[in-house]
Amino acid sequence: MNDILFAVSKILWFPARPGHFALILGFLGLALVWRGRRGGRWLVLLSLGFFAMLVATPVNQWMLLPLEDRFARPAPPPPRVDGIIVLGGAVEQNITEARGIPSLNGAAERMTEGVILARRHPEARLVFTGGQGSFVHGGTTEADVARQLWTAMGIPPERVVYEDAARNTHENAVLTHRLIQPKPGEVWLLVTSASHMPRSMGVFRAAGWREIVPWPVNYRTGHSWQAWYDAPFPERLGQFEWAFREWIGLTAYYLMGRTESVLPAP
Repeated sequence: MNDILFAVSKILWFPARPGHFALILGFLGLALVWRGRRGGRWLVLLSLGFFAMLVATPVNQWMLLPLEDRFARPAPPPPRVDGIIVLGGAVEQNITEARGIPSLNGAAERMTEGVILARRHPEARLVFTGGQGSFVHGGTTEADVARQLWTAMGIPPERVVYEDAARNTHENAVLTHRLIQPKPGEVWLLVTSASHMPRSMGVFRAAGWREIVPWPVNYRTGHSWQAWYDAPFPERLGQFEWAFREWIGLTAYYLMGRTESVLPAP
């Protein structure tokens, strides 16, 4: 069943992705107008209206802000840290495989923060979880890229547990819990993007991680108009699509019983 859900989610995301969906509507509208159907003009207007909305308003920031503000780093930090979990999603395994050197994407702070925390807490166990998150992939996993990168940055390979089978956040939580088997009272930091933290915390709690502490990174929002309008259009579109996907993911995980609420709370 997990394999089917994974395949369905990847297949449906392509047409449902907001940018793709708007373009599909626009081309469909143009085709109808070409055939003399006046109703096609409304589809063209809807398509153009979506892109105009992204240019004129910070709707991308408005969608991300509730997610990124949901969980903050604890202040002060925990006095004792038993383990650090870094979620995949920050590496490009296909490009790494093609070029032979570790390739990172816009969520690279997950990887750098993992190294910072590992050096700040030398007594803590370090876990990276990530397998093949893309639908079309080669033989290199995210864990392979993480191992190559962190080893080059001076993290001893024997200190890290690399979980290389997880394809999504639910499997990150379940497989790492099964692999690590955390003991009651142990304090674990969870490192992932701030906008991804609500879904991650909900899933990890449901999987049995009770003493899990959020450690968000990779913020993309601010609370000033300068931050709202600073990003160029392609980045705004990317932020909107990421936020849309997170809200869809939160709803889907709740309906599937993988989280206890649509928007998990601190």
